[in-house]
Amino acid sequence: MAKLYFRHGTVGSAKTLNLLAVAHNYRQQGKEVFLIKPELDHRFGKENIRSRAGLEMTADLLVQVDTKLEFSSFVGISCILVDESQFLSSYLIDQLRDITFKVDIPVICYGLRTDFKSKLFEGSKRLMELADSIEEIKSTCYFCNKKGILNLKHVNGKAAVTGPSIQLGAEELYYPVCYKCYREQISGIKDKELAGHK
Repeated sequence: MAKLYFRHGTVGSAKTLNLLAVAHNYRQQGKEVFLIKPELDHRFGKENIRSRAGLEMTADLLVQVDTKLEFSSFVGISCILVDESQFLSSYLIDQLRDITFKVDIPVICYGLRTDFKSKLFEGSKRLMELADSIEEIKSTCYFCNKKGILNLKHVNGKAAVTGPSIQLGAEELYYPVCYKCYREQISGIKDKELAGHK
């Protein structure tokens, strides 16, 4: 039976670059890969999967929270690669899990583990529950040289822990940070805002 992989990292950890490299390697060997991304992610064009390094490929399928995957359309595919998997619904993650054993195709999902409030995204939570393999794509804290494990949101030069978890097209607001720097950055936030964060 094929496996479900979850490769997670902070903002700026080269998750999409890793996905594109894996797709390239499969194609170099003459194998078919199938690229999936959430429809709501249209930062670089509706169908583009693009890394910050400038590399890009076209997605084969754009999904919404209620998309029903047709398993028969994946026959002959060597690997399914999913970008921004944190935005997928549990329903979609369950279907991807089923593909690994019903169609015997490996599925590799790339995404953030947590939002800027340090809470799991729905898709990431389900992947943590179901994945055969969970791998961290490492990054360095923006403020020091420790490993970045959280995503810090800065608005007008100050850390933020309120607001919507999904804000596409605002990458410049987010930084990879270690836990110590995360706590130091949010410590100046008003008590009532921090209470809402917990």
